[in-house]
Amino acid sequence: MTDMQAGDGWKFERDAIRAFRFVRHHFDPASGVATLAYAFDDGPELVETVTIPGAPFALDGGRADAVARALRLLHLVAGVSYYKAAVPPDIVVEGDPPDAALAALLQAVYRNGLGEFAYRNGIDLGGRIRFPTSGAAPAPAPDAAVDARRAFVAIGGGKDSLVTIEALRAAGIDQTVCWIGGSQLIAACAARTGLPTLNIGRQLAPQLFEFNRQGAWNGHIPVTAVNSAILVLAAALHGAGQVVFSNERSASYGSMIPGTGEVNHQWSKGWEFERLFGEYVEGSVARGLHYYSLLRPLSELAVARLFARTDRYDAHFSSCNRNFHILGERPVNRWCGQCPKCHFVFLALAPFMSKPRLVGILGRNLLDDPEQAAGYDALLEYQDHKPFECVGEGRESRAAMAALAQRPEWREDALVRRFAREILPQLDAGALEVAPLLEPEGGHRVPPALWERLRAHLGA
Repeated sequence: MTDMQAGDGWKFERDAIRAFRFVRHHFDPASGVATLAYAFDDGPELVETVTIPGAPFALDGGRADAVARALRLLHLVAGVSYYKAAVPPDIVVEGDPPDAALAALLQAVYRNGLGEFAYRNGIDLGGRIRFPTSGAAPAPAPDAAVDARRAFVAIGGGKDSLVTIEALRAAGIDQTVCWIGGSQLIAACAARTGLPTLNIGRQLAPQLFEFNRQGAWNGHIPVTAVNSAILVLAAALHGAGQVVFSNERSASYGSMIPGTGEVNHQWSKGWEFERLFGEYVEGSVARGLHYYSLLRPLSELAVARLFARTDRYDAHFSSCNRNFHILGERPVNRWCGQCPKCHFVFLALAPFMSKPRLVGILGRNLLDDPEQAAGYDALLEYQDHKPFECVGEGRESRAAMAALAQRPEWREDALVRRFAREILPQLDAGALEVAPLLEPEGGHRVPPALWERLRAHLGA
């Protein structure tokens, strides 16, 4: 009998499952291993582990309380990877149910973070995700004695996190560069920074992949929410006072689907998630532990302009998400040249980088390939919606393409020429200026003193 069929012959039958259970969580300070256990109905436990280097950890007083709260938050947020397999009507949190604020945060993370997943699978999540709650107000966050000068900075191997790291370096912030999983590409980028690093291990419950083969619902999850919770736990353990991500303001805008409305692939990279999550962490997990995105007020084009200032990472970075698939084929080189991320990064960098340098980074000129027209049409929101990917807004892509259409080195390339001939005449010329898109705007959680120090560096 397999593990999946253990427990009186239990088998995964998606449509028959009634409840998803948060069973238990545990952290071993001697090994640095967090154990997160889940189950469907009375089925076997699905056990995930997260390993945080630096053990053994000495936990007492406020630090121990903060770690316990961060672990519970991680357990509840990371459950989204398993809940989606069946999307059952009942959610059970064994032990004490979440307080009102935590239940509200979880509702938002699961409902909005699974928006694309629900759309692609034809599932109506309205009224379906209901976290139990004690109804009580959250207890104030304990004093975990974190160091406000130390920052744990998430690195993903792409341009955005590298821009953040260099900005914080310019501001004199004490950084540790952090990533989750075994990506050699991210490890190479992290090493290239020359900063201290922290590589956190995450092992999903192996039964999940078998469930997928047996007809489980599958699709996109709010992975940034999970990674954020992991880094909050790591920061509480190590005493770092800042957890920094690199999500720009474009992440708050989704794809407009006719007949459906907005579906945001990157909701957990958006401002709504950052605000809700950051406020909960600082108010209820660890006093003084500040979660924020340094790039929140910036557009993707503004980030691209900052990245283009240095060639330090040209041979190391990649924003092509096919490099980071858990399963399936990965590109032979760092860039596949076919996906929405490759399309967008090439277009976003083109106005700010020499053509030979950019073509050298990606290995070819994507804008001179007529077969890429459909991909670029989606970025432009021309006869298609914005791709379900972490790419900029349609107005950014249109402005970048319009700028290239005016430049001799780009305007004869096949897709730029097509844009100028077929698409540009249909657009409002007043909405195609790049300069206004480079100005910071909107809310953010960057500490005020740091933001003032960084304004000149960020061009703000």
